[in-house]
Amino acid sequence: MIQPLLVLVALLSLNCTKSSDVNNCIKGKLVINGICGNITIQVLSGSIDSNLIVKSWQDPSTSKTYENVFALKSICTFPSSIKEGDEFYFKIDNDPKGSDCAVCLAYRPTPPKGLMISICK
Repeated sequence: MIQPLLVLVALLSLNCTKSSDVNNCIKGKLVINGICGNITIQVLSGSIDSNLIVKSWQDPSTSKTYENVFALKSICTFPSSIKEGDEFYFKIDNDPKGSDCAVCLAYRPTPPKGLMISICK
């Protein structure tokens, strides 16, 4: 009888941990998934220093304007499972694990400001 209760308490505490992790993260959206990791992310909600992102940026390739965006600088650790249009939670991480990888040099325009991030689980 005690074991099922302990399992239930453990599962509930894990659920609380996940919720609090997401609550401390920033909600973003992958708006451009360009060639060779030229990725643009839009901040949808959460606390972020406005000096770290571009308030309004016009993509010279499409003439479309995006609000509150930045270029992804941690392309080696960004999950390939996140597709253009997907929303996700992240935190700024200036030292992401596994940040060294080979990157091709093809260019696609991105905003002038960039951030290294980690995805919140």
